[in-house]
Amino acid sequence: MKKIVLLSDTHGLLREEVRALLAEADAVVHAGDFDTPEVADALRACAQPHLVRGNNDGAWAEDLPRTLAFTLEGVRFFLAHNRRDVPRGLNGVDVVVCGHSHKYAAEDRDGVLWLNPGGCGRRRFGLALTLCLMEVDAGRYRVEKIFLPREG
Repeated sequence: MKKIVLLSDTHGLLREEVRALLAEADAVVHAGDFDTPEVADALRACAQPHLVRGNNDGAWAEDLPRTLAFTLEGVRFFLAHNRRDVPRGLNGVDVVVCGHSHKYAAEDRDGVLWLNPGGCGRRRFGLALTLCLMEVDAGRYRVEKIFLPREG
């Protein structure tokens, strides 16, 4: 079994609560909008990083892909910042992870989990700060939504 932290839209801020979860994770999945190379580098240093660039990631992030397909413990993932970048008719995946909206969402579409972990960096749009923890094992997964404390 592997423990995965799924997050997005950190926008230049890795909160202490997030760093603590990352330190315990077997893998990290970030759906883009790091905003700074320092945040991206901190995530690259984590166990098994799977990262894509977002619309706010500048020229420094050109080495990051816009989409990424990978498998962890038999669970097949497709990762993109914006759900518009997910190909129509995508087959052979179990979980699609996207960010961009800063709003948590989890929806089953024909047996595929479409997951947006929400934003967990700077508070934007009055939305809750969230991320997800996922346990994967032998092709099965379990997702937990994590709320982060409000600022101030």
